Amino acid sequence: MTDNNVDYDVIVVGGGPVGSTFARYMAEKNYRVAILDKKNKIGVPLQCAGLLGSKIKEVNILPQHVIINKVYGAYLHSPSDNTLLVRKKDPAAYVLDRVAYDQFLVQSALDKGCELLLGHRVFDVDFEKGELQVKYKNQVKKLKAKVIIGAGGHASAISSYINQPPKTFEAVQYLVDMDQPILNPDHVHLYVNSSISPGFIWMIPLSDSLVRIGLFSRFDYHKMNRILKDFIDKNVKFKKSKVLKKYHGFIPIYDPKKKLVKDRVILLGDAAAQVKPTTGGGLLIGFECAKIASDVTTKALEQDDIQLLNDYERICKKKFGRELNVQLQIQKTFELMKDSELDSMFLKLKNEGAEQIISEYGDMDTQSPLIKEMIKGGIIFSVLPKVLFRRISKLWKST
Repeated sequence: MTDNNVDYDVIVVGGGPVGSTFARYMAEKNYRVAILDKKNKIGVPLQCAGLLGSKIKEVNILPQHVIINKVYGAYLHSPSDNTLLVRKKDPAAYVLDRVAYDQFLVQSALDKGCELLLGHRVFDVDFEKGELQVKYKNQVKKLKAKVIIGAGGHASAISSYINQPPKTFEAVQYLVDMDQPILNPDHVHLYVNSSISPGFIWMIPLSDSLVRIGLFSRFDYHKMNRILKDFIDKNVKFKKSKVLKKYHGFIPIYDPKKKLVKDRVILLGDAAAQVKPTTGGGLLIGFECAKIASDVTTKALEQDDIQLLNDYERICKKKFGRELNVQLQIQKTFELMKDSELDSMFLKLKNEGAEQIISEYGDMDTQSPLIKEMIKGGIIFSVLPKVLFRRISKLWKST
């Protein structure tokens, strides 16, 4: 083993967008920070739908060159294609070039003084001492840090140190050339069906004819491929379409019991399962947690008291726990519904004027205000099957 021993204030294991954002915050305060990533190139392969709510501009930098499309609304399709149309006056979301965005965020951290160690795989860690054994090509390096950030995804060694490996959804996505103009390329399409619940199929336009079509569910990769292929084959809109690329990834399932801190280790992003239960997205929450983690880490380093890192878990759960629990209950509710019940619910929502309410109160990142408004107006109980009334009431009161 080489004597290549290096000390840092903070080591971030994982060069994804959340980890690199945290690293930038710390480097801006003149701490010595290293980002480690086992990949040789940041951002590849693509493992995200790349649709982020407009609030992203409130929680992180978003350069214009990574924005592919602006989304103003959505078509929500029931199993029998009863459709709800919701729309905002201003962009509700942005379709991003996620590879370019991930690389931009890492470069932003480097510009503030971070070090980037690509192709470095952590194979052993002394968490109490903050020592990492890292393999790079044919070398073994020993790195040490006062604080270690686990931002390497749901299955990373750092995450497994604190929690059992999480349950996950799998996700499959295709890049598809429609070979014809599509209607309203500034709207996404979401398709729900009891057979894939609590997941759904999405279609996200990148241009007038280029779209991302994807699915997340509890099924394995091969079955989801069959579902997507069948969806495309049976949909007249895709008659002339051509699949250009296929992507595959995993989405950790949110668990309110998950620990976020242990010894001198903090978990961020997918490693912390900081993911919305309803959509599987996690970047906005992750970015906010990165800021919380940087503030807590700064305080712990300034006061030379690692115990202060525990404030991170308390603050995150206080800020996001209720919203994530509401979304968890929404997810569980959809999982109970049959196709006929979903179809009936969509029709009743349309008849009750819910499209306007969803357009006004709906938010892809924060869904509890919409649910609260629909409960207050009595709509949610008029559209859901009677067998779910008691369960929904109980779930809402428990959040």
